[in-house]
Amino acid sequence: MDFTLKTYNRLLTALRNQDYAFQPFAEYLQQPADKAVILRHDVEKRYKNALAIARLQHARGIRGTYYFRIINGKLQHDIIKEIAALGHEIGYHYDDFSHCNGDHEAAIQRFERHLTMLREIAPVKTICMEGAPLSKHDNRDLWKHYDYRNYGIIGEPYFDVDFTRVFYLTDTGRRWDGVKVSVRDKVVTSKQYAVRSKKEEGALKTRSTKDIIRAVEAGRVPGQIMITIHPQRWTDKPLPWLWELVWQNAKNAVKRVLVGRRTERRKV
Repeated sequence: MDFTLKTYNRLLTALRNQDYAFQPFAEYLQQPADKAVILRHDVEKRYKNALAIARLQHARGIRGTYYFRIINGKLQHDIIKEIAALGHEIGYHYDDFSHCNGDHEAAIQRFERHLTMLREIAPVKTICMEGAPLSKHDNRDLWKHYDYRNYGIIGEPYFDVDFTRVFYLTDTGRRWDGVKVSVRDKVVTSKQYAVRSKKEEGALKTRSTKDIIRAVEAGRVPGQIMITIHPQRWTDKPLPWLWELVWQNAKNAVKRVLVGRRTERRKV
């Protein structure tokens, strides 16, 4: 069964067996390994799921990066503190521009408040935007008016990673090939690293985690990888697992419409 901790653990095993180094994003930016995996976790809810994954990684000597979204000014301090104590990087999953409906001044003030909140718990050197699929505002547009480096931030994946060289995998839409249901979690890749149509000769199939594991074991995955997961989707508990499956399928139906409409507008 996919999207369980057992399956995720098998993915880690496959990567480790291929001699990949697991690097938090800040570390990767400063000194990338020749064969590197950046394990990125966008934590928007169910912090306990993130903690379970962080503990699993720690038990295997693996470190990742955890980006926390702050909703209604609330954080689960104890969980974030424990994840940091396990050696993982803590970052801010910012949604300020969409939350403030495109008001740059209000957004940067909110960004500053939230960044301060997180830094009271753990160091924060990198940030990552929240996709906000239902908003017309792209959170990355905040940086058209400001510079995150002025806040001691050394990197943001969508600005500071060359995805023509780094293979990008994301579980957006609760699937690994969810381009049609991803509004903003998309990157520009070279054809060498693109997840192509199944009809293309030599296409890399990535519908499920098992597909990725097979590709890794076969040596078909590049040497630089960023893997983005949303911890609320990953659990061994049957009822939460089923709820996430049903809920995500409903969300995907809406997102397909949004992606289709925005594609049509770009053609006009």
